[in-house]
Amino acid sequence: MDVKASVLERYSGGAKEREESLCCPVDYDTSLLKILPQEIIDKDYGCGDPSRYVQVGDIVLDLGSGGGKICYMAAQLVGDEGKVIGVDMNDDMLELAKRHQADMAEKLGGDKVEFRKGHIQDLALSLDSVETFIKRNPIETLDELEDFELWKRKERVENPMVEDESVTLVVSNCVLNLVANEDRTHMINEIFRVLKPGGRVAISDIVSDELVPEHLQKDPHLWSGCISGAFEEKEFIQAFLDAGFIGVAYDKWDGEPWQVVEDIEFRSVTLTAYKPVATKALDAGQAVIYKGPFKEVYDEYGRVYKRGDRVAVSERFFDNITQGAYKDHFIAVEPKDTPQEKQAFCAKPGTLRPVKETKGGVHNSGENGGGCC
Repeated sequence: MDVKASVLERYSGGAKEREESLCCPVDYDTSLLKILPQEIIDKDYGCGDPSRYVQVGDIVLDLGSGGGKICYMAAQLVGDEGKVIGVDMNDDMLELAKRHQADMAEKLGGDKVEFRKGHIQDLALSLDSVETFIKRNPIETLDELEDFELWKRKERVENPMVEDESVTLVVSNCVLNLVANEDRTHMINEIFRVLKPGGRVAISDIVSDELVPEHLQKDPHLWSGCISGAFEEKEFIQAFLDAGFIGVAYDKWDGEPWQVVEDIEFRSVTLTAYKPVATKALDAGQAVIYKGPFKEVYDEYGRVYKRGDRVAVSERFFDNITQGAYKDHFIAVEPKDTPQEKQAFCAKPGTLRPVKETKGGVHNSGENGGGCC
């Protein structure tokens, strides 16, 4: 089965005429839809609303941006310093999104949205640049094909479509499941590459409660319909953990399946994750206290945090634990006086921080959006 061809054909048709079978019921923030053209709303196909994870100042990357609905919703939330980038490979969808770009820029008070043509599994290579190269350098011989391959490798390094560590939030709405299985590891590694340290992921997609058998995966209609390409529910989480993400969680989980095929349940979820910060592993006298309700929990690195224990951590772990998905579960404890000369953190995992070392310091419980102090 040619995954790319089936997806292109299905969504090119969906850009021209609304296809109800591609839609999964979603409760969008209607206040963000008011200024969007009806055409974009009608020809959007998704299974969640990742725009609700956007914060002021974010640089958002929308994978498989289609007609631009999530991009234009996110653009209303990023503020004056924020920006939204949409990436899609489908010319018809890109044309739909760009057709309203000038009008939307006027409504938004600035041109905050940019659309780029590319594969979401290869965010370093612009397909617009590829088309320009081929027009100028027609490929007719093996030597010319080799020159093209060399150019692509150089282009990815010297002129990436999305630069390393350049965005703060990656979102996607029911698109990752359309990518061929053999390209998925690289796709998630690309998401990790383009995120700034501390950056976030909010991916709405379809998962299955069992592994999808090969005969269903070979059905082009089921694949392009966001069904047979679904990640198995645990596999989806593991793929992001394997890429180096932390705090990976299902923030949204539909109780009822969207569809059931051969007794396999396919449902909409939203996965969130964080790219670890790059702080050095130094001892700044900090500690974290796991608030409960469980007796103990483990982080991605196997370190245990027992309820109520004042655990000594490095600056790196302090920043990672007290941000994002973790912040509501831990009390962040700063010493009254930060050491003038910080030493490398070498305490064993689970080592307790003596109370006297943090007495008089700041305690932040992570409530009301608080994180590390």
